[in-house]
Amino acid sequence: MLLRGYPQCRDTLLMMAFTILMLISCSLQASTSPQPLNQWEYRWGDSPLNAQGAPQWLQDESPDWNAIAFPADPPGREGQQNVWFRVVLPEGDWNDPVLYITSIDLVAQAYLDDRLIYQYGEFDTQGRGQFAGWPWHMLDLPGDAAGKSLYLRVFSYYTNIGLWGEVQVMERIDVLKHVIHNSAQDLGVSALVLVLAILATIFALIGPERRGFGAIALFAYASGLMLIAEAPARQLIASNALAWDTLRAGSYYMLPVALGLLLSHWLEGSAKRWLNILWRLHLAYLIGAIGLVQVGIISLSMTFPLFDALLAVTLPVMLMLALFRFPRLSLEQRLLVVSFTVFAPLLVTDMLVAHGIIPWRPIPLSYGTLAFSLANAAIFLWHYRRTQQELAISNETLELKVAARTAELDRLVHELEGLSFEDPLTGLHNRRHFNTVFDHECCRAQQNSSHLSLLMLDVDHFKKINDHFGHDAGDSVLVDIASRLRQHFQGLGVTCRFGGEEFVALLPATTVEQAAGHANALLSAISHQALIYQGEPLGRITLSCGVATYPVHTHEPQKLLRLADEALYQAKHSGRNRCVVWAESHHAQQFMLTPASVASGLSARVNRSPETDQ
Repeated sequence: MLLRGYPQCRDTLLMMAFTILMLISCSLQASTSPQPLNQWEYRWGDSPLNAQGAPQWLQDESPDWNAIAFPADPPGREGQQNVWFRVVLPEGDWNDPVLYITSIDLVAQAYLDDRLIYQYGEFDTQGRGQFAGWPWHMLDLPGDAAGKSLYLRVFSYYTNIGLWGEVQVMERIDVLKHVIHNSAQDLGVSALVLVLAILATIFALIGPERRGFGAIALFAYASGLMLIAEAPARQLIASNALAWDTLRAGSYYMLPVALGLLLSHWLEGSAKRWLNILWRLHLAYLIGAIGLVQVGIISLSMTFPLFDALLAVTLPVMLMLALFRFPRLSLEQRLLVVSFTVFAPLLVTDMLVAHGIIPWRPIPLSYGTLAFSLANAAIFLWHYRRTQQELAISNETLELKVAARTAELDRLVHELEGLSFEDPLTGLHNRRHFNTVFDHECCRAQQNSSHLSLLMLDVDHFKKINDHFGHDAGDSVLVDIASRLRQHFQGLGVTCRFGGEEFVALLPATTVEQAAGHANALLSAISHQALIYQGEPLGRITLSCGVATYPVHTHEPQKLLRLADEALYQAKHSGRNRCVVWAESHHAQQFMLTPASVASGLSARVNRSPETDQ
């Protein structure tokens, strides 16, 4: 979109003008009141260009120019998409004159005599252009513009062509006052409606009648946003007219959807079925129209006539269905129907003015929205009172509910205690915790292509300790070894009691050489430390260890547990008190030398579930 006649910093200037408007309004007074333009002429088609590239019709006194009362929709269009208008600017004692235009359908250029002073939209070489929104326009006029000819070149594929609304010469400050004055009521009502929409949303989330309040909230959001998008002051907030009109279209098209949902919530039988069909039809149109606009298949401007034709049929049908059921509605529902009967005619009248079916005039659409908002406020107060009564009843049973929740919490605490991840004897993590950490570290090692080493350790001749010194002595050995494991591998990885007299150490980012070094240092320290239980020496305690590392020994880290167990098996059968690193030869030798019963026991030991260790 190209706007000539405005400075590039138009938004900033307009906001500054809005801020200082009240300060200068008393000191700067126009000596001439706003003047509409009369004695318009029109000419169908588009002007050819002269040798200098300027339109020839700017200097043409051809009899093809015809008089028209207002520069919009001249007779005899018959598919024409280009038209020219011209008028002589009136005399006046102006300080800072501008030409104010409410709207243009759709693309236009303005010439003062033979000089281009304004352009909205872009013309291609064939004199065509694309819809860029319906903003109001303020054309800068020079001080000597009075008595000169103003030419307007217009292109439109819309149902209307030309100017729309007010067209008059004004002081710039009066235009800003006019825009603010015409927007104040709509913005005030829209703020109230949006606040009520938020309240309705809250009731829809926490109240019993969610669908009814949801429909009220949807209608309030749609009508409030539509009022904001239609207010002239919108251009003082943001200058993207097409974005504002897209918002206006979406909220406008959502109104019958919300009305249908609201009415169908109350009505029954065939009336309810018809209302469901009508609001779904409008919802399909909303989604289809806005979707096609966003992908560039159709122009946003062309979606309005089709929707208005559809609404002209469905809105009276909805109103008749609601009035037919009026005697059987509740008090608050009747208030909404009455507000709807005020809003609907205003909406239809606004639609007729927009299409030029009746002459242009300001339509107080916000009055209907305000009536609807007041009806909503009454409903909110009524339902607030009922909600307070329900809360009083709920408080009577609150203590019982708290007691039931407390009992449930106690039950969950007991369940969590049963699912503890800590071994009660040694204080190390148990097999369940190991399974969780092991899966996580396997995934991380694969993602980061890093080493992951697993050490499986077993206390040598532990059964003899239990048989000779008793199980309490055996438990003390396990506790002491667990303490040494915790200290030895602190900061290196995770140590767990795997089950019985078996322990595992999971060492992320550790190579096979580093893992074997840590294991041999541990085995040496334990074998040289004498253990005593209740003053009685327990003899020399030793460990056997099997080591497997990813990706050295396998490309699947989940197989480390089996490989480390196979290496531990080799350490046991090689004399114990040693660390054996897994090798392929160990795997083959195991299946050649191990009896079937021993091999099945090995598999069961690696694959047993955590529950068997508790």
